[in-house]
Amino acid sequence: MSRTIRAILGTILILIIVFSAISISQNLGRRLKVDVTEQRIYTLSDGTKAILGKLNQPIKARLYYAATAAMKAPDQIRYFNNYYEFVKALLQEYVAVSKGMVQLEVIDPRPFSPEEEQALRAGLERFPISQEESFFFGLVMQTQFGVEKVVRFFSPDRHNFVEYDISYLIDTAITKEKKKLGIMSSLPVMGADTSDYMARMMQMQGQQPDPAWGIVDLQLKPKYEVKTVATDVNDINDVDILLVVHPKNLPEKTQFALDQYILKGGRAIICVDPHCWMDRPQRNPMMQMTQQDQSSSLDRLLKTWGLEMPQNTFAGDRSLAIEAPISRNQRAEKVIGFLGLTPECVNKDSVVTTNLNQVRMLFAGVLNEVETAVKKPADANQPAEPKQADAAPQLTRTPLVMTTGRGNAWKVGSAFELMYPDPARMMSSFVDGSKPVNMAYLVTGRFPSSFPEGIEVETAAVDPNAKDPTDPNKPLMVKKRITGLTEAKEDGAVVVFSDVDFISDQLAYASSFFGRMVVGDNSALLLNAIEDLAGSGDLISIRSRGNFKRPFVVVDEIEQQAEKETADEIALINAQIEGFNQELQTLVASANKEQDKQEVLGDTIVKKKREVELKIHAAQQQLRQIKAKQRAKTDELGRTLELVNMAAVPGVIMLVAVVLGLWRSVRRRHYISHASDA
Repeated sequence: MSRTIRAILGTILILIIVFSAISISQNLGRRLKVDVTEQRIYTLSDGTKAILGKLNQPIKARLYYAATAAMKAPDQIRYFNNYYEFVKALLQEYVAVSKGMVQLEVIDPRPFSPEEEQALRAGLERFPISQEESFFFGLVMQTQFGVEKVVRFFSPDRHNFVEYDISYLIDTAITKEKKKLGIMSSLPVMGADTSDYMARMMQMQGQQPDPAWGIVDLQLKPKYEVKTVATDVNDINDVDILLVVHPKNLPEKTQFALDQYILKGGRAIICVDPHCWMDRPQRNPMMQMTQQDQSSSLDRLLKTWGLEMPQNTFAGDRSLAIEAPISRNQRAEKVIGFLGLTPECVNKDSVVTTNLNQVRMLFAGVLNEVETAVKKPADANQPAEPKQADAAPQLTRTPLVMTTGRGNAWKVGSAFELMYPDPARMMSSFVDGSKPVNMAYLVTGRFPSSFPEGIEVETAAVDPNAKDPTDPNKPLMVKKRITGLTEAKEDGAVVVFSDVDFISDQLAYASSFFGRMVVGDNSALLLNAIEDLAGSGDLISIRSRGNFKRPFVVVDEIEQQAEKETADEIALINAQIEGFNQELQTLVASANKEQDKQEVLGDTIVKKKREVELKIHAAQQQLRQIKAKQRAKTDELGRTLELVNMAAVPGVIMLVAVVLGLWRSVRRRHYISHASDA
């Protein structure tokens, strides 16, 4: 056999071996996966694995993604291609971990196809791209009994919620009933009441009343059976979890009902606020000097739970202050009461807050721990227990959200100061502290009653014919004392936040092409608290993984250092430009006044004007040169990384070649030496 034929056969055999190895690796190596991402975003959490382990019936997952339409769409749609690959890879992990109980089908719904009709029938969001093409990106989970659960659209801003959303579909698809969530609020959290006079007037004028808050409409209603609980209720029942938002001037009977609800084993989340920005009333020019209360509190209940929120006192932290304009016509300034909380500001040991990255709070109050001394009233129906009569039940208070160690409390004389705040003055008067300021607590244990003696209420007299002596047209009302439980029979849980605005649309959501979208972890914080109180430990361990942001830390540090080094020089040039502009305006004004005078004087003014314009141009050119220097280090880093990337692969190949060459040389010499000895 000639050398040429042997070479050809050898090449063919090598190609067969390579392609066979690739095929074997693709089929047998699918289970051999390594997640090298820092936060292991392609690895299912223990909560998901627990949910999948409880599956007793197969579930079909149909992932709809208009891949063909996306290739023809604008950049903002094509951006979803990478996100789609991530979602698909995650669903493939569900299939692998569930051992076939989850079956995945990927569908590209083409125009006028049965698949597009199925997507529309399932309720997936449809975004028209052209007259024919439409964009879909959603998921349908279906059990063998026909139960369907849907993710209508995978929004990129819910990147950190993807695993939770998928696991929630699986968990709820095999669960018959939703948890019942009651919302009590003095704000229109559930949207404008259509029976309200102002709402009816708006409808008559063709205007739409205010919709429900995003936290309710987008994230609570799809997952819970949400109902309104009145602020003047006498009894709270038929809800699994109670969300109290901005309890403003609640009557005593409502506070007593809330107290008894918790003592009966109910779980509650309380959002109080010393100054709720969302409670800003319509400004009346004739009443600008009228002080209007925007605070809420449950002082009596909080004190029983071992907490207090001082009035007109707020949490501040210079390092967390966010720049924002207080009004439309005002430039952005750092506001000491507008805090952007970082990962170090949350309790890493609590499932409610672990791994949250970004939470914003606006004029949040301060929660302090206080001693509780609750005395049980004597009960004639039970034997006396002298040793426990004066002992208050032990409660555990766990801080959830706080400032950094340099945070501190700051005060205002009255709420009127915050109607038109001065950010610069508040920032300059703030004094750094030495320990964190707490803004949220989880309170657990056996709760005592805040009303151990009960409350007095007015009720109709026993005799229905009895009339009020002061008004014969009204029935006679008598005072009656109502009593209830004085202590919970079992351990309970309450979460208290000293801010209401953090779950509002202004802080937790943003408007975009696709509607309201989640911003940061504000909504995740509330959802975590609800899930934790609902007792769903599997789901809470999934969602609390937080955002997956990858900031350019080195680049940011280079830019900050460059700005610091050139700040004085830039300020000086800007001051010169401002002075030249004022001089130019003065010359123009004088030229207008001297129009009727000698032509020589006019020529002099024009000459001076040109000189000033040249000075402005030179200063602006100098400013651009300084800005270019600021970018120099960043550009240098980019060029370095580009060179490293270009040289990395050839360098590795060259290194391997050198090592192999040296090894062969050593082996050859070793062979020659042995051959010569022989």
